[in-house]
Amino acid sequence: MSGAGLLGATRAILAKELLLERRAPQTIVAMALFSATTYVIFHFALQRDSIAGNLASGVLWVTVLLAAMLGIGRLFIADRDEGGLDGFLLAPVDRTALLAAKALTLFVFLLVLEAVAVPLFGILLLGPSPGAGGWAGVLLVLVLADLGIAVVGTLVAAIAVRTRSRDLITSILALPLLIPVVIGASRATADVFAATGAGSPGGRWLLVLALYDLVFALLAWALFDFLVED
Repeated sequence: MSGAGLLGATRAILAKELLLERRAPQTIVAMALFSATTYVIFHFALQRDSIAGNLASGVLWVTVLLAAMLGIGRLFIADRDEGGLDGFLLAPVDRTALLAAKALTLFVFLLVLEAVAVPLFGILLLGPSPGAGGWAGVLLVLVLADLGIAVVGTLVAAIAVRTRSRDLITSILALPLLIPVVIGASRATADVFAATGAGSPGGRWLLVLALYDLVFALLAWALFDFLVED
């Protein structure tokens, strides 16, 4: 399949996914409500009015990861239940288009989630707010982490959707694979959320996240055809 055909198929699937979510928003709403509830739980469990540094960073990224699990779990459910996945496999389309479109869909969902969850985190839990430069660094970390979550999440969802215990398999596979993302992202933003509010993301951890994204993107590209065919 030509590059133009692959791009066209990817755009068509992505447009369909986003249109369905816009008409009947379920996944993003569930992820946002989960994040808000988790922040309230942390607020009362920690018995603090504000948190900073490593603790703040850890709370943010654990919440994002757990909210992302909701999106990962539902990524292929509609296609599987309504026959869309089988129809795609019968079409003369490169399977990579489905991988790219689903990963982009989850990436967009995560960005929308964080547009709500990060400001809410700043209001409910975060201590001294970072400056504009600090928030720019957080945005960069968010993008790199979201790419990793989107690629790994799509790969895991493709495996889990063909099993009976989809929710269980999704958690068992995705959480261990995404531990490096949580570690790298939380370490990268810890200095930004420090009490001084003058830090910036560590370059070493940004490199770790970028390398993680690259490795799993190549792995997903190599394995995805076999996962959806079997």
